[in-house]
Amino acid sequence: MPAINSNVPLVLLIGGARSGKSTLAVDLGKQHGGEVCFIATAQAHDDDMRERIERHRSERPSWTTIEESIDLAGALARCPIDAFVIIDCLTMWVSNLILRGDTEADIVDSTRKTIAGIAVRSALTVVISNEVGLGIVPDNALARQYRDVLGHVNQQFAASAQRTLFLVAGKAFELHNPQDLLS
Repeated sequence: MPAINSNVPLVLLIGGARSGKSTLAVDLGKQHGGEVCFIATAQAHDDDMRERIERHRSERPSWTTIEESIDLAGALARCPIDAFVIIDCLTMWVSNLILRGDTEADIVDSTRKTIAGIAVRSALTVVISNEVGLGIVPDNALARQYRDVLGHVNQQFAASAQRTLFLVAGKAFELHNPQDLLS
């Protein structure tokens, strides 16, 4: 999938669960020194998710928080153009869209609109996502669809990002365009 613009003021933080992505994003927001807008995509469908969401809320400073599980482009439009934005996370967002019944084409379109919304911002946007494709092939069609669609969404964001960091155990590796490494 082609990038909209590889100079988008975007950093993608990708990795496994509990790899340090959200912690790094919050630390970057604290260092920003200006207004921070936090876009949270999780939905509290059960007690465990309610507890996780509350824990994440308590870990953040008193920033503007927009809880938006579906319309990321709309949530971005509600943030001041010069605010540092954190989107946490694409993993839950794609799940929400699939469970709503969106097709992969719908999700690709929503991804393009979100990246276009980031591209017009004057401050940095940090986007968090999980890499779910490193394990075994899922044993059911829905899980395989989710893995594949999230992989495509992650590729779109990475292609548009100024920097992409892969986090493992709180440490980061910078990811590079493979074409640049081969030339």
